[in-house]
Amino acid sequence: MPNKLIILFFAFVNVVLLNAQQELSSAEAVAYALEYNHGIKIAKNSVEVAENNASVLNSGYLPSISGLAGGSYNVSDAETEFNDGRVTSLRAAESSRYNASINLNYTLFDGLGRYYDYKSLKEDYQLSELEARETIENTIVQMFSVYYNVAQITENLKAVKETIDVSKDRLTRAEYQFDYGQNTKLDVLNAEVDINNDSINLINIEQRLINAKRDLNFVLGSTVVGDFNVETMVDFMLDLNKEVLHERMKLNNVTLLQLDKNIIISEYTIKATKSGYLPAIGLSGSYGWNKNNNNAASFAKGSQITGLNAGLNLTWNLFDGGNTITRVQNAKLNLEAQQLQKDQIITGIERDFNNSWDDYQNRLRIYRVQEENIKTSQNNFDRTQEKFKLGQVSSIEFRQAQVNLVTAEVSRNQAKFEAKLAELIVLQLSGELLNVEF
Repeated sequence: MPNKLIILFFAFVNVVLLNAQQELSSAEAVAYALEYNHGIKIAKNSVEVAENNASVLNSGYLPSISGLAGGSYNVSDAETEFNDGRVTSLRAAESSRYNASINLNYTLFDGLGRYYDYKSLKEDYQLSELEARETIENTIVQMFSVYYNVAQITENLKAVKETIDVSKDRLTRAEYQFDYGQNTKLDVLNAEVDINNDSINLINIEQRLINAKRDLNFVLGSTVVGDFNVETMVDFMLDLNKEVLHERMKLNNVTLLQLDKNIIISEYTIKATKSGYLPAIGLSGSYGWNKNNNNAASFAKGSQITGLNAGLNLTWNLFDGGNTITRVQNAKLNLEAQQLQKDQIITGIERDFNNSWDDYQNRLRIYRVQEENIKTSQNNFDRTQEKFKLGQVSSIEFRQAQVNLVTAEVSRNQAKFEAKLAELIVLQLSGELLNVEF
């Protein structure tokens, strides 16, 4: 009776621990990655920097205002001779000067340079958002690659555990049969060898699962505490249409959108550089206060001046040694190079999209074939197991059927998750990855 209570106690503890082990859904994994992944955090910071740069405070449209203040004190000996012959000598004569002013400078016109620079900064901000989106898409694909690796190893582990249970039952049967003289010791030894091999395989898979979970937690920013399970069921988006995705790729592919932004920025750079051909008009003004305390040798004891000054100035660099011409020519060449690069990258993305679509379709077909292969292997194993119990097949034949079933399950698991990952890559290339629900 006490032994039964102990068994029930440990069974209860195992159930509690199993229930306490959290399951990390794919949606939760995406949420964790978006919030805590270090690469995504860095990309978001870059977006904030670009947003600050695109502010009116960095546009050059606001005036500059500065304040100046100063003072001086002088002690000197002075000897002054007047026209009438009088001579005045001073010792330690003191004088002082004080000044303060507020100055304003504002560029009214600079050849439209700051106008195009400001528009370029706005495009830079949008470009940084696209770069952050690219980082997010790559991180999500990377995360799912590791997530599905955990799921695949989890299912493989389940298959190996089931194999070990069958191998243990076979060993027990072989030992009973040997005890009753129905077989030889060789059958027992073969069963033991197979159990040992299965156990070694189990140990290796368990370690691979631990490592894979660590990899996943790393991508998630080390946010998952303790052990966890992942979803092993996947749903395929079988309603995907190649032509529709291809058209969306032309409009939404993040790499193409970045190229378009870079071309726009280069066009603004050319226009901003051409501002060097035009004059600049500036406005300046100041409000100042000056006070002088003179020594006794001066005609005036002191003075105080308060006043407002304003001015308008025009600067036109008629010839700067050809620097502006060179910069404009280089900016045009840079634009031309980007347009050529866009043509090249479009061709590459078209190739990648077609390859990814075909790869996705092939992996779906392979998965379906593996599903059928599982049914055949399971049916073959069940029949072989019944015949083995009746003594109609050898242990070698039974073991082969067992290995074939495990191999089929492992191949099916691999095909399933590879097909799902191929689907995500197709969505990424078409620019639709962030528009689906995980």
